[in-house]
Amino acid sequence: MKTRLKRRSMRGLRPRLLSFAAALLLANSAWAGQGCSDKPIEPGTVRTALQTAAQLQQQLDQLSPKVALVARVGQDLSAYGLRYSHLAFVSRTAPDQPWRVSHLLNDCGAATSALWREGLGNFFMDDMFSFDSLLIVPDAPTQDRLARLLRSPAALEQMHSSSYSMVAYPFSVLHQNSNQWALEILAEGLSGQQFVKRADAQAWLKTADYQPDTLKIGTLKRLGGRVFKANVAFDDHPTDQRVAGNIQTITVNSMVRFLTKASPATQVIPVSAPRMSDLLAKQ
Repeated sequence: MKTRLKRRSMRGLRPRLLSFAAALLLANSAWAGQGCSDKPIEPGTVRTALQTAAQLQQQLDQLSPKVALVARVGQDLSAYGLRYSHLAFVSRTAPDQPWRVSHLLNDCGAATSALWREGLGNFFMDDMFSFDSLLIVPDAPTQDRLARLLRSPAALEQMHSSSYSMVAYPFSVLHQNSNQWALEILAEGLSGQQFVKRADAQAWLKTADYQPDTLKIGTLKRLGGRVFKANVAFDDHPTDQRVAGNIQTITVNSMVRFLTKASPATQVIPVSAPRMSDLLAKQ
């Protein structure tokens, strides 16, 4: 899987913020998912992101799954009754190796995307709305199958479409958003199959009764999004749903519902944002 080499600027960071533990979290990984601004990252943001990653790492080390999923709060979706916005896989190649996040990200200012593999610290270094996160641990057989997929760049790329839309329709291959790529990989892990194309994964998801969430998005907002944002498209949605403003798309909530129904042994673990006292103690 492609690993981007461009790194976000570290200007303005005090050297003491980057402890040995922080270096481990960030080692050999790419800065991903940044907005289009080149503003230096605030030291407080780095501190909170690394502490969030450290908390998640403690949970992962304790549970020691082969593969888990992690969700973050990258934007405020409360108007749609949603909390978490973005989901990724997290795994490691050996017990003594660092945890790595595998996910799809929209290219800055464009209607395209790429696959990324990066450290836990980087995953929370974007412009987060909140540093709460959600850890989802599937059953052992699903983990085994996902682990094999995550070790195969060709398998991951096979389920990737570079045409990105933030509100991609779950049963169309015209576009894809970050959660849709994760869902289609998850379909392979749950089904025990390796699909030849995205349409095969979507057909299986229909058969397995995956239910997307429906966002109520009015005409003016849809038109504004399509005109002013390259990464928003509605042409993959059924006409009747689009006209009614009922936009079905892939959310973290819908994926968690589907996974826990398909695999009741799945663990879902909320991880709260670091407390201010914890952050101050590390200064």
